[in-house]
Amino acid sequence: MQTGEVIGVNSIKITSAEGIGFASPINMIKPIIESYQKTDKFEEPSLGIYAYDKQVIPYLDNSINIENGIYVINVQTNGPAATAGIKPNDIILKIDGKPLNKMTELRSYIYTKNIGDEITVQVLRRGIITPVKIVLGKK
Repeated sequence: MQTGEVIGVNSIKITSAEGIGFASPINMIKPIIESYQKTDKFEEPSLGIYAYDKQVIPYLDNSINIENGIYVINVQTNGPAATAGIKPNDIILKIDGKPLNKMTELRSYIYTKNIGDEITVQVLRRGIITPVKIVLGKK
């Protein structure tokens, strides 16, 4: 029996392959829908990073071994993370005390915030864990 509950929203379809598409989980979409309902718009807050889930890293570089967190590949020049001191190869372990292992966890949390809000990430760099405060920017 179908109940009409949304579990994801299609976000990408690969036209060169038959039947392959990707969906964003509904928990990541809910804050976007709520923003549209309240303000008739959604302005996406951003850290200004490009990162991979810990599970993906072994496929990209098997010399990198991380137990927890998301691995920062690139940082937007002059973006919020760069301004706060985040660098490529950093591992973000937590955001506002919540453990991270997937980019969807990061996005879901960031989407509950507003541009200009301050968050604290726990960063692992060369064996040292450091809290870093970041003011969210506009994507």
